[in-house]
Amino acid sequence: MKKVRRGMVLGKFYPPHLGHLYLFDFARNYVDELAVVVETERDQRVPGDMRFDWVRELCPQHGVKVLHLTDENPQSPSEHPDFWNIWKRSLQRLLPWQPDFIFASEDYGWKLAEVLNATFIPVDPNRTVMPISGTEIRNHPLKHWEYLTRPARPFFAKRVCVFGPESTGKSTLATNLARHFKTCFVPEYARAHLEPRNGQIQPADIEMIARGQIASEDALARNANRILIVDTDLLTTCIWSHWMFGECPDWVEEEARKRTYDLYLVTDVDVPWVQDSVRYLPHERQSFLDQCLNTLQQHQRPWKLISGDWENRFQMAVRETESLLESG
Repeated sequence: MKKVRRGMVLGKFYPPHLGHLYLFDFARNYVDELAVVVETERDQRVPGDMRFDWVRELCPQHGVKVLHLTDENPQSPSEHPDFWNIWKRSLQRLLPWQPDFIFASEDYGWKLAEVLNATFIPVDPNRTVMPISGTEIRNHPLKHWEYLTRPARPFFAKRVCVFGPESTGKSTLATNLARHFKTCFVPEYARAHLEPRNGQIQPADIEMIARGQIASEDALARNANRILIVDTDLLTTCIWSHWMFGECPDWVEEEARKRTYDLYLVTDVDVPWVQDSVRYLPHERQSFLDQCLNTLQQHQRPWKLISGDWENRFQMAVRETESLLESG
């Protein structure tokens, strides 16, 4: 009977990048069964549970087990005299079987394999296949965007929300910005929800609109090219809900507080009103703008007022967005 060949990959995957993906695929093709161990610690910028989920998504193949190691182990032999035995005990507790092979791009793989009585298989140790490291990506994620895996991209993408009253060019500006920066934008879900009803809106629609906006943004964030342009957000939904019905579901307000953006581009009311079936307040745009600005200030969100003719608005928005990218 053929012996089952088993291997292990260990890492923080902080974040998982194309070099890690190559490591996973190399190891998976070398052995019959593979354990990918995601080691996480408290107080890391990218939460451990999130990284574990990302790696699970990247390793859906049969024969691959993704395991989460949460022991607070020392990170180098200089930190503890029993360093290698601590790691040996942690891994033996977690692994479903004894690994025959240890795969890694780092030199620690030699000693780890010895400790676990396995054979070390180095994979791209000189970074010739994938010339990148997790440290480089953490320090400059936008610079090394092409190496980030799709599950990790939403965490690192800058987010710009186009925000403001009705009929101030938000959708047009969001579309043009996305085209200019070669990325995608999240359309205002309220329009898609209400247009088939000819603009008729009831209190129950608020939760439907909020859920649609969340789902759309979370789905499209994976396609972002360094920056995601969002046409309105849940703060907008909260403002509308209070404006029209005098209340807003608690969970929508809570979610609006949690979903933050790197920049709000607030469209001014110094352009002509254009009526359509899902616009409601032709004579209250200034009051609505004031409410928008008050809300952003209350939530301590960064914002810039975008005014003037259409071309001037676009150029202002481009400059502000470029400044944001340069700062990141």
